[in-house]
Amino acid sequence: MQSKRWLVMLAWMAIAQTSCGKKSGGDGGGTTPPPPDPPPVTGTNDVAFWLTKGDQTALLQKQSTVLTFTSTANGSSTITVDSTQKFQTIDGFGYTLTGGSASLISGLPAAAKSTLLQELFGNGDEAAPIGVSYLRISIGASDLSSTTYSYNDISPGQTDLPLANFSLDGDRAFGTGLIPLLKEILAINPKIKILATPWSAPVWMKDNGNFKGGSLKPEYYSVYANYFVKYIQQMKAEGITIDAVTPQNEPMHDGNNPSMKMTSVQQGDFIKNHLGPAFRTAGLTTKIIIWDHNCDMPQYPLDILNDPAARPFVDGSAFHLYAGNITALSGVHAAYPDKNIYFTEQYTASNGDFGGDLKWHIKNVIIGSMRNWSRNALEWNLANDPAYGPHTVGGCTTCKGGLTINGSSYSRNVAYYIIAHAAKFVPAGSVRIASDELSAANLYTVAFVTPANKKVLIVLNEGNANTTFNLKFKDKAVLTTMPANSVGTYIW
Repeated sequence: MQSKRWLVMLAWMAIAQTSCGKKSGGDGGGTTPPPPDPPPVTGTNDVAFWLTKGDQTALLQKQSTVLTFTSTANGSSTITVDSTQKFQTIDGFGYTLTGGSASLISGLPAAAKSTLLQELFGNGDEAAPIGVSYLRISIGASDLSSTTYSYNDISPGQTDLPLANFSLDGDRAFGTGLIPLLKEILAINPKIKILATPWSAPVWMKDNGNFKGGSLKPEYYSVYANYFVKYIQQMKAEGITIDAVTPQNEPMHDGNNPSMKMTSVQQGDFIKNHLGPAFRTAGLTTKIIIWDHNCDMPQYPLDILNDPAARPFVDGSAFHLYAGNITALSGVHAAYPDKNIYFTEQYTASNGDFGGDLKWHIKNVIIGSMRNWSRNALEWNLANDPAYGPHTVGGCTTCKGGLTINGSSYSRNVAYYIIAHAAKFVPAGSVRIASDELSAANLYTVAFVTPANKKVLIVLNEGNANTTFNLKFKDKAVLTTMPANSVGTYIW
């Protein structure tokens, strides 16, 4: 390729010398116009490159730059991708499909809803879809439902130990349309994984009789375990398989509405003596994932995993990052490498900056969680309206969805692009592989090999200057430039 470039250059130099040299004799007349630019040197495009810039001048945009692997790298810094070093298998990337999200999407005109669902959950290769492959949903209401409810709401002062009044109607009522919407999503992607999480037990099981705060009464541990069993069985009867549950969303945060406090001792007791045995008796294979809260308290999941009676029932631990450091995931993995790690929630705020949120979330939620052994990465709310609703009284008023749905139309926010840069190119079943990071050059990376044996490298340029580097794989390299404050996904 280099020799071809020199031949082209020499040819055009000869033309220039003939056309533009001084005339011998005569009146020394004017100059002739310069020759046209030489034809571009083309090569095989070995690497596809998709880009989102923090200034929004490129939004998940496929680049036309020709990236050709060669046998030598130039003097720039090098990011090496090594597919011989394999780490965790990936379950997927996605969002929490809250009741509010479901109600807004369900309220779109039929054609717009169909188009949006195909975009979100369709095959994420070269076409428009972004290939969301993992969803988290609430068991009962979350704080981004329009109202609080459980599946066993009865009159004050009553109890229902056999759960005779258990009903999923709350996921059909209140305008959510969650169950019908999940069926439409499953028709597009039958393999999508679903994690279900309660924000609160039914209030009659709690020591404060309220959706907000309080704790589960010990005498209702077994009843509440059966509540989970009924939920999983009835969702299955609807054609919806629940892949995993966590016993409680943010168990050390009891100020939300709804919410419920559950210490590590209480959660360990609930799992080993009630929930785990109830699943075993019912023949359920649904995974039990513990914690589901911030990275600042890794001792909480370790307390449960340290209990030999609880540990066999536990698939792994889930984390958020409103406090602590993402490296806490690796600490829990190192203590119990046979147990899985998950990243299940992080929200972008209504007052956030697109570029700042893009960089922070790609660095921590996508790259950070993956490099610290997570099998998934989920942003918080899939959709909200322009006023950041629906939400309960006391629920989050600043949580910004991946989409803003305004009546019959919708727009894409930063969380859409955060997830899309991974979900579109890294399907479930992919495996994380080794890749260098060049933190001194503000370049952060994570790499994968897909089931189709494609290699994928996600690169964040956190700096304020364009940065050129060699992407090296095996014995070949390609020179590429990442614009400042941007994220790119490379596929070959």
